[in-house]
Amino acid sequence: MSDNEYISQNFPLLAAIDSPADLRRLDVNQLPKVCEELRRFIIHFLSSNPGHFASSMGAVEINVALHYVFDTPNDRLVWDVGHQAYAHKILTGRRDRFYENRTMGGLSGFPNPSESEYDTFMAGHASNSISAALGMSIASELTDKQRKIVAIIGDASISGGLAFEGLNNVSSHPNNMLIVLNDNDMSIDENVGALSAYMTKLTTSKRYNNVRYKAYQFLRRRHVISDKGKGLVLRFNNAMKSLLSGQQNIFEGLNIRYFGPFDGHDVVQLVKTFTDVKEMTGPKIVHLHTRKGKGYKPAEEDPSVWHAPGKFDEETGERVVGDPTGKPLKYQDVFGHTLVELAEKNDKIVGITAAMPSGTSVSMLQETMPSRTFDVGISEGHAVTFAGGLAKDGMHPFCAIYSSFLQRAYDHIIHDVAIQHLPVTFCIDRAGLVGEDGVTHHGAYDMAYLRCIPGMTVAAPMDEHCLRHLMYTSQLDGKGPFAIRYPRGGGVIKDWQCEMKELPVGKGRKLSDGQRLAVLSIGTIGNEVKKALATLKEKGVEVAHYDMIFLKPIDESILAEVGEKYAHVVTVEDGTIEGGLGSAVAEWYADKENAPRVTRLGIPDDFIHQGTVPQLKEQCGIDAVSIAETIQKILTQN
Repeated sequence: MSDNEYISQNFPLLAAIDSPADLRRLDVNQLPKVCEELRRFIIHFLSSNPGHFASSMGAVEINVALHYVFDTPNDRLVWDVGHQAYAHKILTGRRDRFYENRTMGGLSGFPNPSESEYDTFMAGHASNSISAALGMSIASELTDKQRKIVAIIGDASISGGLAFEGLNNVSSHPNNMLIVLNDNDMSIDENVGALSAYMTKLTTSKRYNNVRYKAYQFLRRRHVISDKGKGLVLRFNNAMKSLLSGQQNIFEGLNIRYFGPFDGHDVVQLVKTFTDVKEMTGPKIVHLHTRKGKGYKPAEEDPSVWHAPGKFDEETGERVVGDPTGKPLKYQDVFGHTLVELAEKNDKIVGITAAMPSGTSVSMLQETMPSRTFDVGISEGHAVTFAGGLAKDGMHPFCAIYSSFLQRAYDHIIHDVAIQHLPVTFCIDRAGLVGEDGVTHHGAYDMAYLRCIPGMTVAAPMDEHCLRHLMYTSQLDGKGPFAIRYPRGGGVIKDWQCEMKELPVGKGRKLSDGQRLAVLSIGTIGNEVKKALATLKEKGVEVAHYDMIFLKPIDESILAEVGEKYAHVVTVEDGTIEGGLGSAVAEWYADKENAPRVTRLGIPDDFIHQGTVPQLKEQCGIDAVSIAETIQKILTQN
């Protein structure tokens, strides 16, 4: 049976919805059935083609109600992160392509404006929706577009610094935007922080909502509410709220009208609520309580695991997990175990993560030494400055953050750590190509954006032993800021445990000798180089290979040796080709006479979309076959 036949037979309402306009033709009482079909649809297709599961299951009713009430795509829905937007994709003309979600050439796993007019803004990272939606709302007013703007943000994302900046400005500029707060008490791991606790406890008096709404309608009918008078009305509302409910609401303290909390799984009530607030002037927020994984018992019971569970049996919920026996550990787990080992011997070591304890394996330290482990939530900038403060007063923080997430903390790295030469170890997980999460998640830029910072040590291990040695080296006295980058997924050494030793900073190593040409690599991409050179050796071609280990300071003795012996040098890295290892090598040789020719291989100066890691390495020309072909071509031409 084809996918289209399966959809027609099993999802009769969904099969007739090719756009939100079709959804809006249904009676409101049919919407619960649409939600039920959407959940079964997501379960079916994600069981064999994995994606972000629990978040999208928990936001089904929100997706349906928003598209039912608002005139999309003229009205704008601005998603935060996008984990909650699978139902949005299915309802907006991508139902029949959903089987290719997160695949090369297929649908992006996140909202992407280049994919659909319904995807209004890129949504791969957290906390940007309010700021983007505010910009759209003001643009709508300035251009007289007469469109509604809705930002949908989770309770974890709203704790991010950018979201606070957006909230602060929402009340400062005239706008009519709506913020929908999807509150499920979780991000990927459990939420942390005072704001999360506040969200959990926040309640709103029904009496207050009824009285305020009637007062608003009364004043509006009598033309009491005007642009000049809105601030006065809001202050009156806030005072009424405090009187009737006995508490001051943080949002209404910012002059953002607050409604809720409501049951985020009652789609009929959501339609009524969104319809009621749709035409109200001024900024407003609707607070919804939802359950991550709603409608699928295994995901409801363990939403962290079911954030992105991989393949599973849709009937039983049993996850398809590969046999780990005999396979190397993931790099993140080698990092986690090593961090615990180091912390047991060095009481100055603390671990920091930004809402990703399990994703970075800082959870291992959290389990054994909770008082020395800090999850700061989705606040990477704060994580880095917090680490700087700890380091300033004698501690040694290991700050573990995904490469593409660390970009949000760039200013803090420079001003709050590097300028003061503070001993912070940046453990940069998910460096290089990460696969199916695609363009917003590839760790392509860390080497380039860190290399230009004075005093910053930048290193990348080729294997697990080197990772352990670098972690050990970084926590020794006098090292200053020290960045170690490593990829997602499994390593290359089954016996990853070894006695740790200090590595001389700025020194690489020669792995093999050769004639005519040398390859300089950094990080785990060096293993692809080894495979390529082994293939060439079988053909009688021997090529030298150096593992640089350190990008900054770079090993000048290796560069001098290679420059004297070889006419051609090939650099290989799994970072952007602009500003990384290849650029550093070319810059060094630019000042030398009789320098070798440099060919740079890496991630091209373009945004790389989703696919498997092997597919993307091939696309970028940094897989073993492509590296061998490039070397063979160079040798043939010279």
